[in-house]
This record gives sequence, structure tokens and C-alpha cells, in this order.
Amino acid sequence: MNKSGVMILSAVFFALVTGVWAQPKPVLELLQTTPLPELHDGDFDHFAVDVAGGRLFSTAEENSKVLVFDLKTTKLIQTIGDLKAPHSLLYRADSKKLFVVDGDLGEIKIYETDSYKPVGSIKLKEGADASVYDPSTKYLYVVNGGKDAKLPNAYISVVDTTTAKTVGEIKVDSNDVEGMAIEKSGPRIFVVIRGNNSIEVFDRNKRTLLATWSIAQEGKKPTAIAFDEDGHRLFVGPRDPGKLIVVNSDSGKVVASMPAAAMVDDMAYDAQRKRLYFAGTLFLDVFQQSDADHYDQIGHIPTSFRAKTAILVPELNRFYLAVPHHEKQAAEIRVYNVLP
Repeated sequence: MNKSGVMILSAVFFALVTGVWAQPKPVLELLQTTPLPELHDGDFDHFAVDVAGGRLFSTAEENSKVLVFDLKTTKLIQTIGDLKAPHSLLYRADSKKLFVVDGDLGEIKIYETDSYKPVGSIKLKEGADASVYDPSTKYLYVVNGGKDAKLPNAYISVVDTTTAKTVGEIKVDSNDVEGMAIEKSGPRIFVVIRGNNSIEVFDRNKRTLLATWSIAQEGKKPTAIAFDEDGHRLFVGPRDPGKLIVVNSDSGKVVASMPAAAMVDDMAYDAQRKRLYFAGTLFLDVFQQSDADHYDQIGHIPTSFRAKTAILVPELNRFYLAVPHHEKQAAEIRVYNVLP
């Protein structure tokens, strides 16, 4: 073989080896799926988890059910069916009660979770949807009213989950409100206002507006939110376009933004690994935080149509994704192992 042939072979070998080395390191490993053939077309909404009791709760919103799974095997163990449009959930381990926010009923339904029998309800406005829990007060903050209730304003009802009573309300100057995040070290609650493409910051004790931070220049129809409180960063997912927006939680300044999966509904920040899991239709994106202002996409995992609701369970190193029924794709729950 002449010298030029040797050089060509060497170059090809180097390119092949370099290509192998350059393959991105997997960040999630699909472990198992649980088919749900009884579900027809329609979205899931949010999850809740009972780690000590080994249960996973999921709202099959458009199937009007709450599904209860064994957390480790993901076997379906219970179906709660006396609902219309369940959205978000809270499980209180100390009282063994499950709180289900139902938008069409305009109430929170409460279940005792040994027998799954209903034990009460809390009346809200129609359109009840997203919620966030403050464990220090045991208050649940629930978005309701607004466009789904044909009202000019949305409201955030403050619900005492111990007494099962509403103890206050925050009126929002928009009829389209989505996710929320609670500050543990202070009184702030961050609210995604889809109606005006902003984050509004409220004092949840005084129930007063502290600030409005527009993100319209980066994206519209913000829907999902997650919070790195130690790093003072909010993560926001708009729908138009699909994007990850990172906001300084002290100043409201946008410090980073990058393309991401479309139609995000759930985001989860992994404080241990400094990662963000971003569930959208067709893809699940994973971003690595190198510092508070810099992020790299390290995973772009094909999923399924409108598979946009998920939960990270760090105690088990597991990530659960809800996949709705669509055409030939059966509804199912997918379980991923979170890799180092």
C-alpha cells in the first residue's frame, strides 16, 4: 500500500474512533412501561408521589380518572373514577389523604388513601387547575376561575388542607394563569401568567403583588415553571416557541434561553445533579447546569405525542412519564432510570 493509502486509512480510523468517543453520554435509561389499554384518547395532567407508601398518583385528565400505581413496579393498583377533569394532586403522608383538583367540578376532592373512599371536598371556581403546596403552613395554592370559568380574572385560592377550608384568595389581573413555584426561605410565590407572558411575584402571606417580570421578548404562552432556590434561578417553559428560559429570581432578569421541546407541561429541577428535565410533545429534553447562567442540552430523547407530563422521584433515581393514547400508540406510563 502506498503512503497516501495509509494516510487515508489512518484518517478514516481516527474519524470512526472520534465519532464513537463523541457519542453523547446517556442521561436516562428506559426501564419499563405499563400499558393502560383501557384509556381512550386524551391528555394526562400532573403526578403526585407517596414515597414511604410506595405509590404513584396520576391524573388521566380527559379520561376523568386518577390512577394509582405501585411506585416500584408501576403496576396499576387502583382507579378513582368519580371525577370529571382532574388536574393537579397533593398527597399528605401525615394524614394519608389525597387532594385532587378537578377543573370541571370546580372543587378539590379529598380521599382517604387506605380505602380510596371520598372523605370531603372544598368548593372552588370552575377552571381549577394548577396547584402548589407550602409544607410549612400546609396550605395548597390553587389556580381557578379565569377563561375556563368564563370570568375576566383568575384567582389563586389559599386552601388549608388540615381544616379543608379556603382561608384566602389572590386575584390575578389576567384570565389565563398556569404553573406556580413556592419560595421556602421567604414569603414569595412565583406565578406564570400565560395571559400576559410574564411571571408575577406575590407575597403569599400578605397576598399582595410584589413584581411583574415580562418574558414576552423570549417566548409567549408560558406554561411550566421550576425553581432552583439555592441558585436563585427560575426555569420557565413557554409554548410559543418551545424554549427553556432561565430567570434570576431576585431581579427578574432573563439570564439564558435556548430551544427546547414543544408544548411543555412539566419541568423538574434535579438539585443533586444540577439538571433540568423538560417534558414536551415528542421529546424529553435534559439540560445540564454548569453554573447559574449557563446550561447545555445533554439529552433529547424521543417520546410520544403529547407526552408532556412527568415527575422526578429523586429518592429512587426514577423519572416517570405519562404517554397518552393516540392513534396506534396506547396509553402508558414509562419509567426511566436517572443515570449519573
